[in-house]
Amino acid sequence: MTVAQEQATDLLATLAEIESGSTLAQARETREAATAHIQGSYNALFNSNELIAEFPLADRLAIAQQIARWHADIQLGAHYAERLHALQAESPSRSRLQSALAHAERLTFKPANATAEHLQQLEAAGWTPDAIVTLSQLVAFVSFQSRLLRGYRLINGKSTLDNGTATVGAAFWNTEPKTYSGQPAPTAFTQAELGWEPWIASKPLQDFTAEQQEILARFGHTDSDYFRLLGRNLPVLEQRTLTDKGIFFTSGGLPRKDRELAAAVASKINGCIYCASVHARKAAQLSKDPDAVQRLLDTSPGDILSVGQDARWQAEIDFAAALSATPATANEKQIQSLRDLGLSDLELLDLVQSTAFFAWANRLMLTLGEPFEY
Repeated sequence: MTVAQEQATDLLATLAEIESGSTLAQARETREAATAHIQGSYNALFNSNELIAEFPLADRLAIAQQIARWHADIQLGAHYAERLHALQAESPSRSRLQSALAHAERLTFKPANATAEHLQQLEAAGWTPDAIVTLSQLVAFVSFQSRLLRGYRLINGKSTLDNGTATVGAAFWNTEPKTYSGQPAPTAFTQAELGWEPWIASKPLQDFTAEQQEILARFGHTDSDYFRLLGRNLPVLEQRTLTDKGIFFTSGGLPRKDRELAAAVASKINGCIYCASVHARKAAQLSKDPDAVQRLLDTSPGDILSVGQDARWQAEIDFAAALSATPATANEKQIQSLRDLGLSDLELLDLVQSTAFFAWANRLMLTLGEPFEY
């Protein structure tokens, strides 16, 4: 298959066995922007060498294959293995690959344990700031992909690997009172506004071309350290931002308050105080029930996030938590419970995509920098 053919392929539809004309296919067509830019994100990471020549495709595919295996995703792992085998490239540098895999394993399983020193170790192993950003995007994106695939297969009535059915509890999070630079750090989940600072330098605005600055400005990212850091690989950032908008800023389907709730749940499971603060605040504003949202945020490590919520939010929270686990444990019974509460395939798709996107977002926020209190 040529690069042009791969770019035209809806990879996830193929791997999830989504039949043309099915209700899930129609729902994904309704969310055409998200569908297109999820594929566009894949193309930017795995069908392009723009800005990432120092991170060869063989290395990218080898790391992606391992991440998919960590997520117990058979179809996705096989896809990356097939592409790597077909490439017949030279084996990557062992020391360089080992440092990347250590970073990838941390992002996959324990992103809240990341520190500034871990990025320094990558730099010492020869990874440039640009390559570190691309590596982090790759790990986080495959984490997103694997959850989309499980969610799609569940909605579509296809088989999924049984990774256990126990209700997933809240995770631990970083409780250090100071950031790496010495600013006060939040030690508990909150609806308050927080700042965020990077552990490697954001790209200065003047180092972007006029066209690139226009892209940043279009999304309102010009003054953001976070987005100018991710702008070290602007094609991936652009596709990721458009994916975000296609998932969260669309009409119909799952109410926006429930999409924001799903983002907050994923952030609790991953231990991301910053993302949870943003999306819990939005869920509280839209639902007009800040107390219910705060109960979610106050859940202690190991405890069940859905306790004390109404029936619909209980079912959505339990499903989002299970989809956010590593490997994901979301199952057919949870999907049926949501259907019994009246959720359509479009609403289920929105719930899956809103939750899965924060497997991507949390892993970037937690491992490239940290929040601080104003």
